[in-house]
Parts: sequence; C-alpha cells; structure tokens
Amino acid sequence: MSNTRTGSAARRRERPNYLAGLGSLVWLFLVGLPLYVMLVATFQSRSDYGGNGPLSLPRHFTLDNYINNFNSGFGQYFLNTLLVTVCVVGIVLLLVPPLSYAIVRGSGRLTGGVFRLFLLGLAIPAQAVIVPMFYVISEAGLYDHLIGVILPTAAFAMPVCTLILTGAMRDITPELYEAMTMDGASPWRIFFRLVLPLSRSGLSTITVYSALQAWNGFLFPLVLTQSADSKVITMGLYDFQTEHGVDIPGLLSAVVLSMLPILIVYLFARRALVQGLMGVGGK
Repeated sequence: MSNTRTGSAARRRERPNYLAGLGSLVWLFLVGLPLYVMLVATFQSRSDYGGNGPLSLPRHFTLDNYINNFNSGFGQYFLNTLLVTVCVVGIVLLLVPPLSYAIVRGSGRLTGGVFRLFLLGLAIPAQAVIVPMFYVISEAGLYDHLIGVILPTAAFAMPVCTLILTGAMRDITPELYEAMTMDGASPWRIFFRLVLPLSRSGLSTITVYSALQAWNGFLFPLVLTQSADSKVITMGLYDFQTEHGVDIPGLLSAVVLSMLPILIVYLFARRALVQGLMGVGGK
C-alpha cells in the first residue's frame, strides 16, 4: 500500500504544470515586447520608424542613430555621468565601511545616535529638501558644476548603504573579533584584515546601489546644473525632443547606450548583490 501511494505521489510531482508554463509565456511576452520595440527602433531611420510602426522589422538596417548620438554631444554626457558615478561610489566606499564598523562594534550612545540619524535620512525624500539644497549649493559656489551633483547624490545614498553594510558586518561572528583581539590586533587591523574581506557581499551591494543612484539621477542634475558642459545622460535625453516632435529612434538608441554600463556591472555583481540584500536585517 505504501509503495502504491509513493508511486502515485511521484507521478503527480512529474506531471507538467501547464498553468505555470502559460503564465511564464505571458510574462516573457510582456517583458520581451518592450525590449523588442526599443532595440528594433534603434536600427531604423526616423522616417522608416514613422512609416512602418514600432512593431515592424527594420527594412534598412542602420547604425546612424548611435553615431549621431556621439556626434551631437552624447559622448560628453556619458563621460560626465561616468565621472559622477565613479565619484559617488568612491565617496560611499570611503565613508560607509568605517562608519558601519563603528556602529557595529561601538557600544556608546554616540554611535547609536549616529546610526539613528542615518536611519532618519531614509524618511526624508530628496524632493523635500531640494530648495534648501539649491541655496546651499549656490552659496558654496558649486552651482552648475558636477561636484554640486556628486555631493548630494552621495549624501542621499549613504543612509541605505549604511543600513545594508551594517547588516552584513553584524553577520560576522563575535568569536572572530575576539580571536583577533587576543592576538593583539588593533581595531584598524581587524577592520582591514577581517571585516572588509568578510563583507564583500555587502560592499558589492552598496557599490551597485550607489552607482545606480548616481547613474540614473535626475532631480539633482535638473535643479543644480544648467549648461551643456555639465549635462548628464538623464538630462541629455531632452535633446531629442524639439518643437517639431521627438526623434524616437535617436532617443531609444541613447537609452540603450545609457543602460549598458549598469547592465554590465549588474551581470558581474548580481550574486553578491542578492547575498548582500538578504543580509540587510543582520542578526
């Protein structure tokens, strides 16, 4: 009797789930159709796209949209965005790991107060402080300079990054700290030899997160910059909209180019990113 029940249960498990397969196909269609429309449009001329529609295959394959983007100044926007992203990630990686380490290992009221202050930053949206931020940046002489975008972007990325990295560092067992302390290691040696190597997943997570915040930033470049020399990609996309209409193939090709760097970073860091997000809560 038990063998019969086991065999029937195994057959039920091996039975294909057609409903799940149908749902997967619907999901694939919903995700794949916009990507298809975007990619195909980048290889069409503006006239072909307007005449044939967004779902048609390109009759005349062309790379002119990508070439025209760089000839029209998109390369400068790309470099500006890259500079902002690298600086923001550098500031976050320079300040957040020592701060998280002090929060995890500290036991005084000061460290607890600093941590609560950073958590308070999670509840303050950038839109709520953009006006005083504009005055501060202007009075500091940083308006229409990339440094005026870098500093507030890094500041608003640090609360989440601190929360993530603090959770990753709390997963390190106290026995490891005690073992290195008994060996005579100083706090800074413990930080560099123990904490940083064991917090790689958290470091990867805050790197990707801060890079995304900097690369896709829109509000700070919109309010704190003005000239073409300080434009970033998100602001440069407006160049494809004129009084005569929107150059959709050119706009979508610029969107594809702006997606590639972050997509490459995510492909290399996705495993560490997932592991770091799973450890946000700590122990």
